[in-house]
Amino acid sequence: MSQPGHEVEAWLAGPEPGVPPLLQPVAHMLRHAQADVRRALEGLTATQLWLRPGGAAAVGFHVRHAAGSIDRLLTYARGETLSEAQRAALAVEGDPGDEPPEAAALQTLFDAAVEAALAALRRVRDEELLAPRTVGRARCPSTVLGILAHLGEHTARHAGQALTTAKILRGLALGAD
Repeated sequence: MSQPGHEVEAWLAGPEPGVPPLLQPVAHMLRHAQADVRRALEGLTATQLWLRPGGAAAVGFHVRHAAGSIDRLLTYARGETLSEAQRAALAVEGDPGDEPPEAAALQTLFDAAVEAALAALRRVRDEELLAPRTVGRARCPSTVLGILAHLGEHTARHAGQALTTAKILRGLALGAD
């Protein structure tokens, strides 16, 4: 049970409904990342989202890349190759564009990617987990489980980096005009 003002971490909040037991850790990583991204984006301006303090990757990049990588990794888990649209999106993840997206747009993008991943996890049967899959143009060997585990940890890593960079921006009041 959580104390007032303290959010319970996803792995302590019970199982994600409909997700097979063996994939619960992936679901928990995704939910935890979702909470981290929400905290990272909170109160940041579009300008702040794309600042690169000390040369670090921008908060906006981490959020956009995490969402995009969820989509790409789910493609590999299904045994498919990336589309040209997925490759094109990957190429511009770090580019804020002429009108950088606001925090709300990035949160919506990320939340949609997480929900798509959770829906995909709900469809995976235990007997599929060790099915061989290949990743990337080099067709590196993996399994459905290997890809889904990487999806969870990769998403969590970028969400954590977004959160850390956001704390630096706030602490230094960078771009807070």
